[in-house]
Amino acid sequence: MQRNFAATIEELKGLINEWSAFSADAPVVLLAVSGGVDSMCMAELFHSLEEPVPFALAHCNFRLRGEESDGDEALVTEWASKHSVPLHVTAFDTEKYASDNGISIEMAARELRYGWFAELCSKHGYRAVAVAHNANDNAETLLLNLLRGSGLKGVTGMSMMSPLPCSADSDAVLLRPLLKCTRKQIEGYAFAHKVRYREDSTNAMSEYKRNRLRNDVFPIFESINPSFVRTLNREASYFEDALDIVDDYCKAAAEKIVSRLGDMLTVNLPALLSTPRWRYILYYILEPYGFNSAVLASLENLLLSERTVSGKRFESQTHILFTERDHLRVEPVGHMVSASVVPSSEVEEIMPVRCAGTYHFNGAAVTVEELDWTPDMPLKQPEGTLLFDAHKLRFPLVLRRWRDGDWLVPFGMRGKKKVSDLFADLKYDSLKKSSAVVLVDTVSDSMAQDGHVAAVLGVRSDDRYKVTSTTRRAIRISVARR
Repeated sequence: MQRNFAATIEELKGLINEWSAFSADAPVVLLAVSGGVDSMCMAELFHSLEEPVPFALAHCNFRLRGEESDGDEALVTEWASKHSVPLHVTAFDTEKYASDNGISIEMAARELRYGWFAELCSKHGYRAVAVAHNANDNAETLLLNLLRGSGLKGVTGMSMMSPLPCSADSDAVLLRPLLKCTRKQIEGYAFAHKVRYREDSTNAMSEYKRNRLRNDVFPIFESINPSFVRTLNREASYFEDALDIVDDYCKAAAEKIVSRLGDMLTVNLPALLSTPRWRYILYYILEPYGFNSAVLASLENLLLSERTVSGKRFESQTHILFTERDHLRVEPVGHMVSASVVPSSEVEEIMPVRCAGTYHFNGAAVTVEELDWTPDMPLKQPEGTLLFDAHKLRFPLVLRRWRDGDWLVPFGMRGKKKVSDLFADLKYDSLKKSSAVVLVDTVSDSMAQDGHVAAVLGVRSDDRYKVTSTTRRAIRISVARR
């Protein structure tokens, strides 16, 4: 145990010496110490180094276990005082934070502690935060990632050193000096060196996924292979090497498949599907955008089927993917209301509208909404907004510029009217005419030809799409000039 720790510190010696030289006698490593056996042993090991590494302690009281949490804080405070080690202590209302942000208690505790560690590093100049993750934790992480679906990246487990989460204002790193040590070794070290620590009563509960693995599944694995923790950690290191090889291949393949324009990503489907191992390449391309294994499986099934590919939509928490006949388009959620299209240039003639969202075309922001409709809702809309019966006007639609010969039957009239005459009635000058946005119904063949348009947006709609007493769902389209 002590040899494993010393070997890890030796691996990091050059970096630590550089930090120490930079910081003189000031602490360079911040140890995250909870009071449990893992972190208390880590503190003892740092303190016992023959060549000292200047360090300080940080303890978070998450206020989740009442007096038990206060007892943890008291133990860490006592240890820091006894060994004359600088100590930072804070307390969080973890349950409130989780509730306010709609996340789990585990995720809330993680965000709170790493955010605080990053603040301490920025304020006091710590170059690293050391946490007491061990080989068992690494095996648990590997299996949880595998069960969740995370590709090769997830089964490589944890790294000895990685960027510190939530540290945008600091270049501090995260160290895991106990990663080569098993929990049994740590407990043996605590017993042999009489290390005081406190047992977290919630560790015996299987409410959380990690505890369920630790308490219910790992004993079964151990009965099959007593050294399964070491085996999984060794395999994780092989997976990490394999990932480097696979990443090189996928990166080269993606350069021939993917194009980017601003925040939008486009995947060339013919190029993708003709590339060997395309399914993993698709995962490699989309995983950074938050698309999970279930979404990717549905997308793969669509691409492998003989169904129509275009017109489908897949969502992650941060991005939306749209399928076209020969490509996939990925855009950030914040780029649209429900969806959006890349802003058009002055030379673009048409823009498809496949779903609700905000579309930028011909100098205008066109917002398309779908809503339930009841007879008591007002037909009169704000200036620049038109209503359509969603049963009659169906996606996909097309936005385009006005063309000579375009006509419609204005709402409330029987005969058709040329759009050019409509412009004359409205006293439109050439600038207003050139900036007009016309809506075309592509579903109805009769409407997609001979110049019959569904609307001049913000001005008039065609009578056939009007909202009536039988309308149950409506499309509302508004236009705003930029």
